[in-house]
Amino acid sequence: MSEPPPPAGMHDSPLQAISNAMAQIYKTQFGRGPTKVKTYFAGPDAVVCILEDTQTPAEKRLVELREDQRLRDVRLFFQYATEDDLRAPVEQATGRRVRAFISGIDVRADASAEVFLLEDGATAAREAPPA
Repeated sequence: MSEPPPPAGMHDSPLQAISNAMAQIYKTQFGRGPTKVKTYFAGPDAVVCILEDTQTPAEKRLVELREDQRLRDVRLFFQYATEDDLRAPVEQATGRRVRAFISGIDVRADASAEVFLLEDGATAAREAPPA
Protein backbone atom coordinates (compact mmCIF):
# COMPACT_ATOMS: atom_id res chain seq x y z
CA MET A 1 0.00 0.00 0.00
CA SER A 2 1.42 3.39 -0.93
CA GLU A 3 1.68 6.41 1.33
CA PRO A 4 -0.73 9.30 0.73
CA PRO A 5 0.85 12.31 -0.98
CA PRO A 6 2.27 14.99 1.32
CA PRO A 7 0.16 18.09 1.91
CA ALA A 8 0.42 20.75 -0.79
CA GLY A 9 3.41 22.99 -0.26
CA MET A 10 5.26 20.55 1.97
CA HIS A 11 8.13 20.12 -0.50
CA ASP A 12 8.13 23.65 -1.88
CA SER A 13 11.48 25.35 -2.16
CA PRO A 14 11.84 28.51 -0.05
CA LEU A 15 11.41 30.64 -3.18
CA GLN A 16 8.27 28.78 -4.26
CA ALA A 17 6.87 29.06 -0.73
CA ILE A 18 7.42 32.83 -0.84
CA SER A 19 5.78 33.07 -4.28
CA ASN A 20 2.76 31.10 -3.06
CA ALA A 21 2.42 33.25 0.06
CA MET A 22 2.72 36.51 -1.90
CA ALA A 23 0.05 35.38 -4.37
CA GLN A 24 -2.29 34.55 -1.49
CA ILE A 25 -1.62 37.86 0.27
CA TYR A 26 -2.34 39.79 -2.93
CA LYS A 27 -5.54 37.82 -3.47
CA THR A 28 -6.70 38.55 0.06
CA GLN A 29 -5.58 42.18 0.06
CA PHE A 30 -6.71 43.26 -3.40
CA GLY A 31 -9.39 40.71 -4.23
CA ARG A 32 -7.36 39.28 -7.08
CA GLY A 33 -4.12 37.35 -7.11
CA PRO A 34 -1.43 37.55 -9.77
CA THR A 35 -1.50 35.27 -12.80
CA LYS A 36 2.30 35.17 -12.76
CA VAL A 37 4.56 35.31 -9.72
CA LYS A 38 8.24 34.45 -9.41
CA THR A 39 10.67 34.93 -6.55
CA TYR A 40 14.45 35.16 -6.82
CA PHE A 41 17.45 35.55 -4.57
CA ALA A 42 19.21 38.74 -5.64
CA GLY A 43 22.56 38.06 -4.06
CA PRO A 44 23.07 36.57 -0.61
CA ASP A 45 21.00 39.10 1.32
CA ALA A 46 18.06 40.06 -0.91
CA VAL A 47 14.85 38.44 -2.13
CA VAL A 48 12.84 39.87 -5.03
CA CYS A 49 9.28 38.79 -5.79
CA ILE A 50 7.82 39.83 -9.15
CA LEU A 51 4.02 39.70 -9.48
CA GLU A 52 2.21 40.31 -12.76
CA ASP A 53 -1.39 40.78 -13.83
CA THR A 54 -2.73 41.71 -10.40
CA GLN A 55 -5.03 44.62 -11.20
CA THR A 56 -8.77 44.47 -10.64
CA PRO A 57 -11.14 45.73 -13.35
CA ALA A 58 -11.58 48.99 -11.41
CA GLU A 59 -7.80 49.48 -11.24
CA LYS A 60 -7.48 48.79 -14.97
CA ARG A 61 -10.09 51.49 -15.53
CA LEU A 62 -7.99 53.95 -13.50
CA VAL A 63 -5.07 53.19 -15.82
CA GLU A 64 -7.29 53.80 -18.86
CA LEU A 65 -8.27 57.15 -17.33
CA ARG A 66 -4.56 57.99 -16.89
CA GLU A 67 -4.92 58.01 -13.10
CA ASP A 68 -1.59 56.23 -12.71
CA GLN A 69 -0.45 58.14 -9.64
CA ARG A 70 -3.78 57.66 -7.87
CA LEU A 71 -3.56 53.89 -8.42
CA ARG A 72 0.10 53.81 -7.34
CA ASP A 73 -0.75 55.74 -4.17
CA VAL A 74 -3.59 53.39 -3.22
CA ARG A 75 -1.61 50.24 -3.97
CA LEU A 76 1.47 51.39 -2.09
CA PHE A 77 -0.64 52.52 0.86
CA PHE A 78 -1.99 48.98 1.22
CA GLN A 79 1.41 47.39 0.62
CA TYR A 80 2.99 49.29 3.48
CA ALA A 81 -0.10 48.98 5.71
CA THR A 82 0.32 45.19 5.54
CA GLU A 83 4.10 45.16 5.55
CA ASP A 84 4.29 42.67 8.43
CA ASP A 85 2.12 40.22 6.47
CA LEU A 86 4.49 40.49 3.50
CA ARG A 87 7.65 40.14 5.60
CA ALA A 88 6.50 37.07 7.55
CA PRO A 89 6.62 34.45 4.76
CA VAL A 90 10.06 35.65 3.66
CA GLU A 91 11.39 35.38 7.20
CA GLN A 92 9.79 31.96 7.62
CA ALA A 93 11.10 30.60 4.31
CA THR A 94 14.64 31.96 4.68
CA GLY A 95 15.03 31.70 8.44
CA ARG A 96 16.35 35.27 8.42
CA ARG A 97 14.90 38.57 9.59
CA VAL A 98 13.86 41.07 6.92
CA ARG A 99 15.70 44.30 7.72
CA ALA A 100 14.14 46.38 4.92
CA PHE A 101 11.09 46.16 2.68
CA ILE A 102 10.69 48.02 -0.63
CA SER A 103 7.53 47.84 -2.71
CA GLY A 104 7.08 49.13 -6.24
CA ILE A 105 4.49 49.01 -9.00
CA ASP A 106 4.39 49.83 -12.70
CA VAL A 107 0.69 50.39 -13.24
CA ARG A 108 0.97 50.52 -17.05
CA ALA A 109 2.71 47.12 -17.19
CA ASP A 110 0.55 45.73 -14.35
CA ALA A 111 3.69 44.49 -12.62
CA SER A 112 4.75 44.78 -9.00
CA ALA A 113 8.00 44.05 -7.20
CA GLU A 114 8.38 43.29 -3.55
CA VAL A 115 12.01 43.53 -2.43
CA PHE A 116 13.19 42.20 0.91
CA LEU A 117 16.66 42.91 2.28
CA LEU A 118 17.68 40.22 4.72
CA GLU A 119 19.66 40.64 7.86
CA ASP A 120 23.21 39.48 7.32
CA GLY A 121 23.48 35.81 8.27
CA ALA A 122 26.59 36.46 10.38
CA THR A 123 24.85 39.32 12.22
CA ALA A 124 21.82 37.14 12.91
CA ALA A 125 24.03 34.42 14.37
CA ARG A 126 25.84 36.91 16.66
CA GLU A 127 22.56 38.41 17.92
CA ALA A 128 20.73 35.13 18.44
CA PRO A 129 20.07 34.31 22.10
CA PRO A 130 22.09 31.37 23.43
CA ALA A 131 20.33 28.02 23.25
